[in-house]
Amino acid sequence: MSRRCELTGKGPMVGNNVSHANNKTKRRFLPNLNDTTLHSEALGRAIKFRISAHALRSVDHRGGLDAFLAKAKDSDLSPHALKIKKEIAKATAAS
Repeated sequence: MSRRCELTGKGPMVGNNVSHANNKTKRRFLPNLNDTTLHSEALGRAIKFRISAHALRSVDHRGGLDAFLAKAKDSDLSPHALKIKKEIAKATAAS
């Protein structure tokens, strides 16, 4: 399972551990990923995602999963999220 957010594409970053003696060793900064169930109003069902805490706040700020996915770039989304985005677009166009 990759350590990448399904909605924002945020992944691991690389940096240094710096000791008191200023010795530097490589380390990884991992995103704060959470398994979350988000509700889609257009589809009328809940969908499971593995997203970062920052993405969860962004979804709430934009007004829900449907609004977030409508504005999200396709290049940032995972294949699972891209499929859900297309389903939501089809459901909103039909109604």
